Amino acid sequence: MVSRFLALILLAAFSCPTHVESIIRHYKFDLVKKNTTKLCASKPIITVNGKFPGPTLYAREGDTVIVRVVNHVRDNVTIHWHGVRQLRTGWSDGPAYITQCPIKTGQSYIYNFTLTGQRGTLLWHAHINWQRATVHGAIVILPKRGVVYPYTKPDKEAIIILGEWWKSDVETVVNQAMQSGTPPNVSDAHTINGLPGPATNCSSKGYTLHVESGKKYLLRIINAALNEELFFKIAGHKFTIVEVDASYTKPFKTDTIFIGPGQTTNAILKADQQIGKYIIAISPFMDTIVATDNQISTGILRYKGTPKFPPTTLTTIPPRNATPITTNFLDSLKSLNSKEYPTKVPLTIDHSLLFAIGVGVNPCSTCVNGTRVVADINNVSFVMPTTALLQAHYYNISGVFTYDFPGKPPNSYNYTGTPPVNMQTINGTKVYKLAYNDTVQIVLQGTSIIAPESHPTHLHGFNFYAVGKGLGNYDPKNDPKSFNLVDPVERNTISVPTAGWTAIRFRADNPGVWFLHCHLEVHTTWGLKMAFLVENGKGPNESILPPPSDLPKC
Repeated sequence: MVSRFLALILLAAFSCPTHVESIIRHYKFDLVKKNTTKLCASKPIITVNGKFPGPTLYAREGDTVIVRVVNHVRDNVTIHWHGVRQLRTGWSDGPAYITQCPIKTGQSYIYNFTLTGQRGTLLWHAHINWQRATVHGAIVILPKRGVVYPYTKPDKEAIIILGEWWKSDVETVVNQAMQSGTPPNVSDAHTINGLPGPATNCSSKGYTLHVESGKKYLLRIINAALNEELFFKIAGHKFTIVEVDASYTKPFKTDTIFIGPGQTTNAILKADQQIGKYIIAISPFMDTIVATDNQISTGILRYKGTPKFPPTTLTTIPPRNATPITTNFLDSLKSLNSKEYPTKVPLTIDHSLLFAIGVGVNPCSTCVNGTRVVADINNVSFVMPTTALLQAHYYNISGVFTYDFPGKPPNSYNYTGTPPVNMQTINGTKVYKLAYNDTVQIVLQGTSIIAPESHPTHLHGFNFYAVGKGLGNYDPKNDPKSFNLVDPVERNTISVPTAGWTAIRFRADNPGVWFLHCHLEVHTTWGLKMAFLVENGKGPNESILPPPSDLPKC
């Protein structure tokens, strides 16, 4: 087993911060000037090692990863290793006040976890407030030495991280919105590897992917955006999808990739077109009335040998509400289900849960309109505690949370139709308890209290199988008849269709406290989140490991 040590130092562009390339060497870095050049905006941002996006974490399946995070900024921070299963190591999962207290200014914390049974592409990002807008990067998990990909090995690889950019400080944006009770401003631009591409009053040329004719490239595509599901296209080229969320899939071809916040997609691109320049484009998806950043970010795929001023091949951008494209892409995703990588869908279920998720409005005496937009699961808007849930569970600290999170909506109604007159949510810090090795089915049912909307939902601590989805209200009698229990896609983040539902299944074989939330940061802020508490098992390797000595204190 190989041990890898990376030092991630969080820096801010308030002056000339120190850039750390190794554990002990420090360098100056003028981040304000760098970001003005790249993003045509002058504002301080929080970064990791002075980079935006942050450094890529490379490891192999079976490696132990140790990351020392040192906080040199004025804000509290945490880092989440999105999609890493964290078997028995919930202390390293990272969501603030769920598995740990934040790392305070001037303090540090060592994340220590082993990559067990996983290989592919994942994402790391800050997991407190809206810091992940700039604090994010890629995790590349290579197969064990001697183990080959279940597809033709590409000639080269490239990491492509998609994001959003605000001209204003994102924390100011969200704080003003919470005080007013209204939705926050949408982002001002999308980015590809931190670059927005040509834009008004901006000389940035955008990201360039260099290729050679005849070669195959594995594109590791990551959506690190805060609030938007995105389309990804390259003019004149098609992709072969081979993996999502670090789980292999049956290969299929497409010219458009659909990817939600927190999701990753590995796609093989063959450089099989004429030498020249081809537009890379990302654009938002939203098939309802909810606002998005409608800016299209572009980059360039450039063939080796392209003359200095060649014509550029353009691409057709999908309509913002291109539901057929998203549906076709999602329906094409199937797990590999091979001898080496079997699909293990739970066939019997211990807990059958119905989670009605959506956005509503509560009274607010201090807000501009006397109301505040909220979000909820089963009518509960989650309240963040001041002591981390995992610490409260491990040390038996009372009064931090209750065990009464409802397994179904307290009052059933037409979830995707006309809502009841009174849908005010309740506030609470509630968990749903599971015994070790219990099998769970969750039907994530979208609602239309204000407007129906797609919800990319992330489960910490587990992968799950997406066994079914549909439009309208879930029918517990007839809809399970069409479930795919043979080769459903395996993921850690799944989109719930607008005015529809998605059914997922997983086995609770990882003790600890595990967050489930919408990965649209605005919805998480409003309360669309909850936590599972998985009890210890009876075997020697079925209990939470003791907390590390440097675990931050609240």
